[in-house]
Amino acid sequence: MDAGGAAPLRRREMAAAVSGAGRCRPGKVGAGRRPPPARVRVAVRLRPFVDGTAGACDPPCVRGLDSCSLEIANWRNHQETLKYQFDAFYGEKSSQQDIYAGSVQPILRHLLEGQNASVLAYGPTGAGKTHTMLGSPEQPGVIPRALMDLLQLTREEGGEGRPWALSVTMSYLEIYQEKVLDLLEPTSGDLVIREDCRGNILIPGLMQKPITSFADFERHFLPASRNRTVGATRLNQRSSRSHAVLLVKVDQRERLAPFRQREGKLYLIDLAGSEDNRRTGNKGLRLKESGAINSSLFVLGKVVDALNQGLPRVPYRDSKLTRLLQDSLGGSAHSILIANIAPERHFYLDTVSALNFAARSKEVINRPFTNESLQLPVLAPIKLSQKELLGPSEAERAQGPEEEEIGSPEPPAAPASASQKLSPLQKLSSMDPAVLERLLSLDRLLGSQGSQRTHGLNTPRRERMVLMKTMEEKDLEIKRLKMKQKELEAKVLAQEALDPKDKENSSPAILQPLARRTVTVAKPLKKAVVMPLQLIQEQAASPNAEIHILKKKGRKRKLESLDASEPEEKAEDCWELQISPELLARGRQKILDLLNEGSARDLRSLQRIGQKKAQLIVGWRELHGPFSQVEDLEHVEGISGKQMESFLKANILGLAACQRSGPS
Repeated sequence: MDAGGAAPLRRREMAAAVSGAGRCRPGKVGAGRRPPPARVRVAVRLRPFVDGTAGACDPPCVRGLDSCSLEIANWRNHQETLKYQFDAFYGEKSSQQDIYAGSVQPILRHLLEGQNASVLAYGPTGAGKTHTMLGSPEQPGVIPRALMDLLQLTREEGGEGRPWALSVTMSYLEIYQEKVLDLLEPTSGDLVIREDCRGNILIPGLMQKPITSFADFERHFLPASRNRTVGATRLNQRSSRSHAVLLVKVDQRERLAPFRQREGKLYLIDLAGSEDNRRTGNKGLRLKESGAINSSLFVLGKVVDALNQGLPRVPYRDSKLTRLLQDSLGGSAHSILIANIAPERHFYLDTVSALNFAARSKEVINRPFTNESLQLPVLAPIKLSQKELLGPSEAERAQGPEEEEIGSPEPPAAPASASQKLSPLQKLSSMDPAVLERLLSLDRLLGSQGSQRTHGLNTPRRERMVLMKTMEEKDLEIKRLKMKQKELEAKVLAQEALDPKDKENSSPAILQPLARRTVTVAKPLKKAVVMPLQLIQEQAASPNAEIHILKKKGRKRKLESLDASEPEEKAEDCWELQISPELLARGRQKILDLLNEGSARDLRSLQRIGQKKAQLIVGWRELHGPFSQVEDLEHVEGISGKQMESFLKANILGLAACQRSGPS
């Protein structure tokens, strides 16, 4: 294994390249452009031998070649090895700091840009996933190191004088036997996973705790970690029996215009390990837990395969785990997969399975983008004096009854109309002072609660006056039209009171009374009507004969004359359709041309011909040549004599009759 000094340098260069190339700048990603792709980064960590376990003295089955590749013995041929290439490989002597600085730390900067990121620990049971994510007090893992650096970044970026104000919240949950349980609030029960209108995955009812320092994080995280389900097996005394997900959300609000908002999410996921029940010795409840774990990991593999193959349906909904990881795999997050493997030979099959899954996962493409929205600030309500709101005339009357007696008497105002009473912009001078005071207090209450609606009372005075003037003009126009209508009706009534002789001698340009409701009759549409051959011949013989239209009402058919008032019933036998031989020949020739030259799509336009029969006709034509007559369709496999008869009635007769008919 090559663990020289060039390995950390190469990992740092690679991490810098990932941080620069995968970053999605909000200003360059428009609404109509797809965000740039970012491949899932895969790192493999080989844990050292565990003292006291079987096979601790045997040589390892995995060997690292450099900082990005490794090889493992081929179980089909022991003289050959299988080589794997990943983004990073950490050997037995790698520390927690090497893994965090090389793979996890570069993606934290994306959270401050409003993008999502996720870190997944994958591997068989007993391979060291929980140690990689949590660590110990002496060697902290990925979770405490990431939270410490993230809180430091938010303090620096959200300080006084900076353009953004930042806040951090955390949630902690586990997926135990396909149940989503809140570790911060264990009594909440099974939670549901939803998807909002923008495609973001969320869990309603999940507890969120605000944190401002690492001490706040420890105060919430350590008690919640003790709520996670663990159990003892033959391979691990504290085996994780559930998938644990720590969700850290970073909210940003711009202090100045245009007051943008950003939201970045960090998923830190400790997956439960796949288990072979023959080696773990699971029974009873442990066997049921193992079945749920293996089932969810199997669906996870199906999701990765579907993304790599470009299938139209990705089975995210087949498991709670994959539903929650929808952003991390094929979604909008910068994803890091840390595959943990063991060197012992009795872990060989689990190690090969984990390496194959990691190799498939590095081909998954994500498209991170900035979660940014525009939020207008809540403006304080405009405070106007009572004199500005009431106007000069009402202000003088509201000063007191003494001043009203001194002033000149004014005529009483007309009562407000129904439209003015219902209008939110009516004149304030027509209101009672007590009612006005209550409306003002209500408006101030709504403004103090942060309502963003536009209040009629707080509308600027100039705009309010313009709106009220427009409403007055509309009311005057309506009154003028009503008066004009009354005058016209009065003239009509006066005209009706005249003598009949005067009515006859009067001018024809007398105004008629205006109808309350004018009913317009639509013009009849032109119709193409199929008429019997007997009537056609009779009409051709006598051009002055009346034209009849065939209408179908229920099961009876009636002849309705355009000039007659009552319909004339005819017997059913009188309506047998007869077509001239010339029209029949023309219709048969048209069908024959379509059978010989038309494609399968053209043949489907015929009656009684579907997709299957059209393909059979085209195939028969390619084998035997063109049809000589329409009756040759009987030779096509799948078309019987009865079907041939119905085909002729539906197509040849119909086409011939339609060619003869015209608009009524």
